[in-house]
Amino acid sequence: MKKYVLDLTVTENLSLHANYVLIKLTQDAPLPEMLPGQFAEIRIDGSSTTFLRRPISINFVDREKNEVWFLVQLVGDGTRKLATVKKGDTVNAVLPLGNGFSVLSDCTKKVLLVGGGVGTAPMLYFGKVLAEKGFKPVFLLGARSKNDLLQLEQFAAYGEVFTTTEDGSAGEKGYVTMHSILQREKFDMIYTCGPKPMMVAVARYAKANGIECEVSLENTMACGVGACLCCVEKTDEGHVCVCKEGPVFNIKKLLWQI
Repeated sequence: MKKYVLDLTVTENLSLHANYVLIKLTQDAPLPEMLPGQFAEIRIDGSSTTFLRRPISINFVDREKNEVWFLVQLVGDGTRKLATVKKGDTVNAVLPLGNGFSVLSDCTKKVLLVGGGVGTAPMLYFGKVLAEKGFKPVFLLGARSKNDLLQLEQFAAYGEVFTTTEDGSAGEKGYVTMHSILQREKFDMIYTCGPKPMMVAVARYAKANGIECEVSLENTMACGVGACLCCVEKTDEGHVCVCKEGPVFNIKKLLWQI
């Protein structure tokens, strides 16, 4: 897909949690096509300590409002500076980057979307696209506590939502791979994004049960176009750049010990 360098205008900046903000951006012209699982490299303006763009997953695309959303976790100087933008400010972004999730041809197949932490971000847009194609996606979202479970109402608009929290404050207590839905129901396809240990556990479950599975990797990405080699991952075809060949991979291609 063609990539664009765009000056986008902030329409809204919502604080969802002490460590998360939702930034909505638009432009006068229609936004380019974007696929679920793709990401943007966002320039950080006004930070003396941030020189590289920050890779942020595409959280949602609202075609009616011509908006693209980014769920930003505040983890360092760059993201904390980005979180201060206000309505009317300009944000420069390179998008869409990477390859997205694959979509099954048969919408009667049962699909499970598993997200952990900020890894839930790409699952919202993916859920919307799946629902529009006739699927009834099931979401399994994990977090440390109920305060870290984000956008639950939006997820519920596109499918059934199940949650886990490590402290038991919402949903079932434990990790996503411990949720009872995995014992009660059989899925044809699993998609996941989140911390690597979580994705490895999901991939292990999928493999053990003969279920196709795609993971969206969160390797450190600097350039976003496969030039700097920061995000290399070992696959069955050798070393590849996650930002260019991914971030979405079928687990069969990865050399994970599962």
